[in-house]
Amino acid sequence: MTSPLVIFDLDGTLIDTAPDLIDSLNHTIASADLAPVTFDDLTHLVGQGARVMIKRAFELRKVQLNEAEADSLFNDFVKHYRQNMPGKSQPFPGVVECLERLAAAGMTLAICTNKSEALAIPLIEELGLSGHFAAITGGDTFAVRKPDAAHIFGTIEKAGGKRDQAIMVGDSINDILAAKNAGIPSVGVDFGYSDVPIASLSPSTVISHFDALTVDLVKDLLATAKVAS
Repeated sequence: MTSPLVIFDLDGTLIDTAPDLIDSLNHTIASADLAPVTFDDLTHLVGQGARVMIKRAFELRKVQLNEAEADSLFNDFVKHYRQNMPGKSQPFPGVVECLERLAAAGMTLAICTNKSEALAIPLIEELGLSGHFAAITGGDTFAVRKPDAAHIFGTIEKAGGKRDQAIMVGDSINDILAAKNAGIPSVGVDFGYSDVPIASLSPSTVISHFDALTVDLVKDLLATAKVAS
């Protein structure tokens, strides 16, 4: 029997990357004389990768951005972010213990993020967490990204899992909608970067700390989903 697969989003779910995302974004947009963004702005900017984050920062400041400028700024962002990695980014409280708990129960773990592989994989490696995951897929791993269900399905395949044995854990509409599109249960975390209350997105359940992501909760979500189907 295939073991349960727990898929995690990265930014705002597993790792609190906000300080470094803000630092690199402000470093990048300063060259265009844009006013710095703050954490309050971040919830409206993240979720679709660095290129979209830069574009949204320009929209926030009501400044036009052409494709050539966008490419240059994206390269600047990636260079700055990568050079300063892992910076101030840290796993959220209880993450490591949760990963160990689920793995000890025979569950497989994976990451499905819209962050590019070139930034997601080194970050996880430098935080010493890569050994926990059977697969790490980014926004450029496939031709699509969350909330497209194919991003979830591709992650499941890479991790050696099955769709009816997988759940998604995330902090934003992209995560919850991707899970719904894929027909799998979702766990919303209420401490991430969503610009709306996570409960309003109707995940299967909401947690406020990784202590609540127990082996029994995963099993219950999968069992309930199986009955519903």
